[in-house]
Amino acid sequence: MESALLGIVLDSSILITAERRKLRPDEAIESVQKVVGEIPIVLCPISVAEIGHGIYRANTPELRQRRRAFLDELKATVPIHPVTEITAEIVARIGGEEAAKGVNLPLGDLIIGACALELGYAVGTGNLRDFNRIPGLTVIPL
Repeated sequence: MESALLGIVLDSSILITAERRKLRPDEAIESVQKVVGEIPIVLCPISVAEIGHGIYRANTPELRQRRRAFLDELKATVPIHPVTEITAEIVARIGGEEAAKGVNLPLGDLIIGACALELGYAVGTGNLRDFNRIPGLTVIPL
């Protein structure tokens, strides 16, 4: 599939679902590439934090270990685009403009979306409701 997309920032919703289905990170990325094609895929550090949050919420040592292994392999497999000064400015502008209209965007999703906007990428997510409210963001349902 030839794509006009430059790349995609994966939202944690896709990766959390993959981990719950006991997929390896490379299998999760392969399934994303079947939808979007062979384009660059990156993570935002917020997605890493959201996935990592599940490690510390795990109610058994086995689950904690599985989640840790998933996150470690994910970080070794998928590049992490840093939150930069430019990202912060995008967050400030969009968050402020939308708040002035009465639209309050979840900060984590706004940072992930800003990361994608900074790169000229889309966001791949299962959370269409929140990401579709970020102006100018291309959202790919996965």
